[in-house]
Amino acid sequence: MTTQTPDPALRLVLGSASPRRLDLLAQAGIAPFAVRPPEIDETPRKAETPRDYVRRIAREKIAAVKADEGEVVLCADTTVALGRRILGKPADEAEARAMLGLLSGRRHRVITAVAVRRGGRVWEKAVTTAVAVKPLTERDLAAYLATGDWRGKAGSYAIQGPFGAHIPWINGSFTGVVGLPLTETLGLLTAAGFAGGPR
Repeated sequence: MTTQTPDPALRLVLGSASPRRLDLLAQAGIAPFAVRPPEIDETPRKAETPRDYVRRIAREKIAAVKADEGEVVLCADTTVALGRRILGKPADEAEARAMLGLLSGRRHRVITAVAVRRGGRVWEKAVTTAVAVKPLTERDLAAYLATGDWRGKAGSYAIQGPFGAHIPWINGSFTGVVGLPLTETLGLLTAAGFAGGPR
């Protein structure tokens, strides 16, 4: 991966409305100069694999964000994959319950694709983490669904929320499951010449 010369004047634009991604960047001491979430169609294509899907969506997001000279754009997309099946954000509680039933007592993958753009160049990386969910009882499901934490979450859960109590094991990047694998993201920003720190 070719690395650009660090430029302390570069400003970071986050192409995401996710508060979780903002929080993760803050953990790394980075405050974006601006937040510009793009509007794109995130519908999976027929027979598209989960990994291809998140990489395509991250690329489409990064292409849709307007940026001035002196700005570096960061976008990401996360999906929950059960085999070749993509588990997106549930439309309602019934769909959330169905998704969680599929995940109960099984392992699945969480894939987050990250893309960074500076000018006409793009750096990207997809990070996969294996996640195990304990067998869920009807009581477990009812209590979790009542929290409402499933809303707007791929696969109907967030590992850092109340559902984390049902996840006994992961293999990979915890921050990747949250929505932005920090180690890999910081590597991409460095490659693009972003010097880091608050802006």
